[in-house]
Amino acid sequence: MTLEPFGARLRHAMDTRGPLCVGIDPHASLLTAWGLNDDIAGLERFTRTTVEALADRVAVLKPQSAFFERFGSRGIAVLEKAVEEARAAGALVLMDAKRGDIGSTMGAYAATFLDKDSPLFSDAVTLSPYLGFGSLRPALDAAALSGAGVFVLALTSNPEGAEVQRSTAADGRSLAQVMLDHMTVENAGARPLGSVGAVVGATLGDAGVNLDINGPLLAPGIGAQGATPADLPGVFGAAVGNVVPSVSRGVLRHGPDVAALRESAARFADEVRSAVSGA
Repeated sequence: MTLEPFGARLRHAMDTRGPLCVGIDPHASLLTAWGLNDDIAGLERFTRTTVEALADRVAVLKPQSAFFERFGSRGIAVLEKAVEEARAAGALVLMDAKRGDIGSTMGAYAATFLDKDSPLFSDAVTLSPYLGFGSLRPALDAAALSGAGVFVLALTSNPEGAEVQRSTAADGRSLAQVMLDHMTVENAGARPLGSVGAVVGATLGDAGVNLDINGPLLAPGIGAQGATPADLPGVFGAAVGNVVPSVSRGVLRHGPDVAALRESAARFADEVRSAVSGA
């Protein structure tokens, strides 16, 4: 059975659990800070604890695939288990994979993360559109078929991103705006929210683009990268109500204590609510 569209499920989760996404980023340094070894046992303990602490209360959990892939097949097995358990506890799982390719290869990535029969099926996945937005069509179609979503890189928080994303297309728009305009078309008519989201860094200051895409806006950069919830209205303007701020190390550094992880996530969620409601 096809799920309700991701945009509708995300809107409900944000309204009931608060608009916060917490990353599951098992950096070697975080494993060490938790008193764990940088090995499969450490990865499994870190991931299980994070899911146990947060999956029943935050809107979105965002595993960073690369930190699991570095352990090979055993790391992928840990990731599969985390996805299953997080979704069972009610969190939406956004797989941070940033995949981008063409043709049958893009189709294979779509099958990995957006096919309901895949062990890595997630509620949404991050994608890179800079081989051309049309190259994402297999993933967009697969997501629509399964009720999943995608988050497409638009304006990222890394400084080097600007050399591509801020460059100018033939018609004078920035490439980021070209991508955002494609997303607007994909989301046309969707209610209460489209299922094609954009990734726009919370550290950008005034984003300088039209973010009214009728879809969610994933905002990395809160916490360790320097942005705060109070910065969100200045970056996102009138679209701030559709922002899903993403925090990773800002929450995870409080582990392995489950209560401390929960308290930190709740504090960020409250700060986001306050910033958005006051905008």
